[in-house]
Amino acid sequence: MSTIRAVVVDPAAPARLALREVPAPVPGTHEALVRVQATSLNRGEARGTQMSDTGWRPGWDFAGVVEQAATDGSGPVVGARVVGFLRSGAWAELVATPAVLLAEVPEGVSQAEAATLPIAGLSALYALERAGSLLGRRVLVTGATGGVGLFACQLARDAGAHVTALVRRTEQAEEVRAAGAHEVAVGRGSDAAALGPFDAIVDSVGGEVLGATMGALAYGGVCVSLGATEAREATFDVGRFFSSGGRMDSFLIFNEVGRRPIAADLERLLAMVAAGRLKTSIAREAPWAEVGLLVQELLDRRFTGKAVLHVGG
Repeated sequence: MSTIRAVVVDPAAPARLALREVPAPVPGTHEALVRVQATSLNRGEARGTQMSDTGWRPGWDFAGVVEQAATDGSGPVVGARVVGFLRSGAWAELVATPAVLLAEVPEGVSQAEAATLPIAGLSALYALERAGSLLGRRVLVTGATGGVGLFACQLARDAGAHVTALVRRTEQAEEVRAAGAHEVAVGRGSDAAALGPFDAIVDSVGGEVLGATMGALAYGGVCVSLGATEAREATFDVGRFFSSGGRMDSFLIFNEVGRRPIAADLERLLAMVAAGRLKTSIAREAPWAEVGLLVQELLDRRFTGKAVLHVGG
């Protein structure tokens, strides 16, 4: 049986992650084989590695080159530069993925830039679309220095919204302003709520932040929850929330597979990057042998934005 190298959970390794030999993927007729060149890290998958069983293979985002096209004729051809995501196992030399989920990377966009887009970029795009037209509307983005947050600030601004960003520390304000925020709240959810009301809230923090900001919805507004980096439980004023006439929505990117044109939406984001309308904030880049170090830095919040692993070598 042929093998490849991949990142697996190993409790004895730094941040419980190590490179190991694993069986090579065998694609189905609708799947392409992609030689991975870069992958980006997301806080959700990083936290998952700390709770997973030995041998589990993490990884969502990847960018690489098609080594074998799908035999049913779908998707990109051999040699195409592509980007996509998996539910797990993307931190590997070679992956098998449904060809219809792959988007071709245009000239002028690096593989590292492309790798930051699938989970964070699509999550920001789809969360904002839950609010409908954003032209002239007020949008709050919590966790604004994270991967999703920085994309959400830019996409909301590009769509014509007035953007408010919530950050943890004063020194982070300039970064989110550069990403499109018109105003910045620093500190707790109540600090952001005081700047409302908002027509849309994109929350990836949960906990106290979610509870405090839900009451700041404008009439008919929507709060989209897509993460819980602070806490999984939130307490909020039910009466104030109901009186706003707003609604609460939840979102998980993996639930959109089969419901959304994933490849086409990735191509939209890639085109914006190529045109300079969307910036990828890559704070850390490292060879994938340093995955444990980079994951630990992400978990310890030692940087904002995205981290990219260069695969192979």
